[in-house]
Amino acid sequence: MAKVIVMDHPLIQHKLSILRNEKTGSKEFRALVSEIATLICYEATRDLPLKEVETKTPVAVAKTKVIAGKKLAFVPILRAGLGMVDGVLALVPSARVGHIGLYRDPETLKPVEYYCKLPADIEEREVIVLDPMLATGGSAIDAISQIKLRGPKTIKFMGIIAAPEGLEALKKAHPDVEIYVAALDDHLNEHGYIVPGLGDAGDRIFGTK
Repeated sequence: MAKVIVMDHPLIQHKLSILRNEKTGSKEFRALVSEIATLICYEATRDLPLKEVETKTPVAVAKTKVIAGKKLAFVPILRAGLGMVDGVLALVPSARVGHIGLYRDPETLKPVEYYCKLPADIEEREVIVLDPMLATGGSAIDAISQIKLRGPKTIKFMGIIAAPEGLEALKKAHPDVEIYVAALDDHLNEHGYIVPGLGDAGDRIFGTK
């Protein structure tokens, strides 16, 4: 079964409280999403493979470690996932970034794909899928299924808030994918929104309604 990590770091929980507040404006909301993404990414990249190299310091030659191979690819699910990209690139600036565009059909609540552009060498990379909200799980499941067709080394999912329904659906569909989130909320309402959640993450990031 999929490994699930719900982050309990005080900085993440503090920033998440401000993020949830309905009075938090788009500028501050964007900054918080980015900061939380950076903090979650720190944990999600803990097991990246390393190799030993020799580094000449001003004093002597040291045996040090660097990330091995082609490293990472981040794949945000459009559009809300874009809000997490700057935060993760702050930690791993050499990573490649792909994009998957999905929208949720308002009647069926199922994801509809309209765009997919991934790094050409994705099969040589560890992939982290980004989406702030794991609600029904449909978008994450579909995005990961599309990425798996390209044969990456590994896939992880990084979100901010998850609903139990979405978490269970993602675990069942992709039991090999590790899941990292900042909070596990109570339930989904009849419109497919996470409760208590924070509303529509895309609207709040980009200032749209």
